[in-house]
Amino acid sequence: MPFIEARGLTKRYGSSIAALRDVSFSVGKGEWVAVMGPSGSGKSTLLNLLGGLDRPSEGTIIAEGQSLADLPASELARFRAEKVGFIFQQFHLVPYLTALENVMLAQYFHSLADEAEAIQALTHVGLGDRLDHLPSELSGGEQQRVCVARALINQPNLILADEPTGNLDEVNEALVMGLLTELHREGHTIVMVTHDPEIGRMAERRIELHHGRLTEVSFFPSHEEELIDNLLSAVWHAREDTGASLVDAGAMPEFIESRATFRLMAREELIAFADGRLSFTPPGEQRARIAIRRHRLAERLFYDTFGLEEDLLHDNAHKIEHSLSPEVTEKICKFLNHPRTCPHGSPIPPGACCPPGTGA
Repeated sequence: MPFIEARGLTKRYGSSIAALRDVSFSVGKGEWVAVMGPSGSGKSTLLNLLGGLDRPSEGTIIAEGQSLADLPASELARFRAEKVGFIFQQFHLVPYLTALENVMLAQYFHSLADEAEAIQALTHVGLGDRLDHLPSELSGGEQQRVCVARALINQPNLILADEPTGNLDEVNEALVMGLLTELHREGHTIVMVTHDPEIGRMAERRIELHHGRLTEVSFFPSHEEELIDNLLSAVWHAREDTGASLVDAGAMPEFIESRATFRLMAREELIAFADGRLSFTPPGEQRARIAIRRHRLAERLFYDTFGLEEDLLHDNAHKIEHSLSPEVTEKICKFLNHPRTCPHGSPIPPGACCPPGTGA
């Protein structure tokens, strides 16, 4: 059963304006979905419907097996308080309450105010030293992190984020996206509205809206780790092509398309990024080496064993490489007698199974 299922959602304002028209889709438990589209396409309207902030003119929303349309106003309010965490672009913090009090206010609506838990939540988002500051005394990025802490305080199953990085600079954008990535890893279901394709690419799936209609559903790499491996491999390729340890980020299409992910990789110390140039950290280089070795061995396997044409090798290797465990990768290497290069002539980094002097 889907975690959320929307069926034929339509939302009208008056007799002539329809913000949404017959939108249907589902969201799996623990999935991260990006809702994208131009301004006025109905993205925020959809998020408000999913969170029970508004009701559809037509259609139904089933959340955890429960129809939101069947809930009276009091039960719908309880659903929002207990099941949903909201992160808004405009923050919506109470200006005369401190960061700690703003988070505790969300607990109050849940009928359980626990100062220790609120402090822990703010500490988790890096604001343990800003508990007593008013919103006016916090930067935009800090206010957004208060919003994240507030959204998490009641341990919601569903997190709805409306342009969570829209008002942030690049550093705070990376911090907030890092928090969302961590929440996704912990199993939270996330539906995020964004206009930025680089931010949207952080999700597993994209729902595209135009003029209130669902026009496209796209799938991104099925696991965040797969995307990171792909980007580390791209840096490796760029380093091979240039022969330089520092890679010009602006010359890499992958960096332009996945800027937010690269910032997270820098935050996790897989790469270093300074003055527009990328370089590997030791852990990042080792992980890239493993990814490159796995892919090129898969290419060699398809070429030597199945006689696949060279122009088909990359795509076919890409389909299986992320499913190859280290043990299977070593067995392939032994089976192929420890090849030095892939069929295209690129060196294959040696592994632990390779005899001295074998491999690239």
